[in-house]
Amino acid sequence: MPKTIQEINAKIKAGKAVVLDAEEMVQAVRDMGVKQAAEKVDVVTTGTFSPMCSSGMLFNFGQEPPTIKASSVSLNSIPAYGGLAAVDAYLGATELPKDDPLNKVYPGQFKYGGGHVIEDLVAGKAVRLKAKGYGTDCYPRRELEKQVTLADLPYAQLLNPRNGYQSYNVAVNLGGKIIYTYMGPIKAKLRNANYATAGCLSPLFNDPLFKTIGLGTKIFLGGGVGWVLGAGTQHNPAPKRTERGIPLSAAGTLMVRGDMKGMQARYLRGVSFVGYGCSLAVGLGIPIPILNEEMAFYTSVSDDDIPMPVKDYSHDYPQGVPRVLKHVTYAELKAGSIEVDGKQVPTVPLTSWVRSKEIAQTLKQWIQGGQFTLTEAQELLPAG
Repeated sequence: MPKTIQEINAKIKAGKAVVLDAEEMVQAVRDMGVKQAAEKVDVVTTGTFSPMCSSGMLFNFGQEPPTIKASSVSLNSIPAYGGLAAVDAYLGATELPKDDPLNKVYPGQFKYGGGHVIEDLVAGKAVRLKAKGYGTDCYPRRELEKQVTLADLPYAQLLNPRNGYQSYNVAVNLGGKIIYTYMGPIKAKLRNANYATAGCLSPLFNDPLFKTIGLGTKIFLGGGVGWVLGAGTQHNPAPKRTERGIPLSAAGTLMVRGDMKGMQARYLRGVSFVGYGCSLAVGLGIPIPILNEEMAFYTSVSDDDIPMPVKDYSHDYPQGVPRVLKHVTYAELKAGSIEVDGKQVPTVPLTSWVRSKEIAQTLKQWIQGGQFTLTEAQELLPAG
């Protein structure tokens, strides 16, 4: 018997909803079958905690007399985009100081960037705000410098153009020298294979054809409540897929936002990649309503069901060559090594499985406690 989100919310409010995390749902369907699981389970929670470069903070730092129209803004020497209204700005997670050597001189040094500023603010730390303006009759001030905390900012939203990638590359290096990438350092001659995603816990693997996720979907974001705004940049709705709907290459993405004042630094961590730069590790969790047998089937996806494309980052990736060396399952990656060109290659996760599970469990507890209800998407993501 199909359910509605309204019926599921009524059960949540009454404390009667059956909620499992995505890993638990795999076992539930194995034990009782899709039909019975669809009848018994109301919500499946997902989670991932991984570097997500296309992230940032949209903020307003407020006026004080004399007023300013800021054309350049920085926080702890990290430039923010000031080409908005007078005291509005956007800080990107991968932004570095203007004088940063981008690891060319000292490739091993730690980098502080936009993602670290976001973490510091959410952790309650003060950062140095600098703003400059060109001066107008209505905004005469030309310079402003002060310490600010997150509480001092009238408005601070995490606004991420691309999060939650539905599948991503496994990075290897067939070349003769180490390469420094956003997937971390990839050693020469197949000495490591770096990968990202949370496997069966990952949000878009549990709704692979975007049957329930879209504009207005309420989510766990950075330890607080967030919202899906729609498809993220580089959203690719129609790649080749398995019979379960799992893509064979990078596919769906999400644009998300949430109030930073309700978030936690545990789920927003600045990241520094040797030889590449900075990013932000983001905690993201999405509840999947079990409306019917189809959604019960999709949410029973296991690590063995998820193929991941292996690519050579020494040649194929920078040259834009669409070659895939092979596909391996997430279960193989998680086991610690994969075979490439007849060689056993150690695997290195960029996504924290432990933290991803923690997010899925936290979201489960919120729903079970009646603190978090589901929303119906007003516009579903493009599915091809």
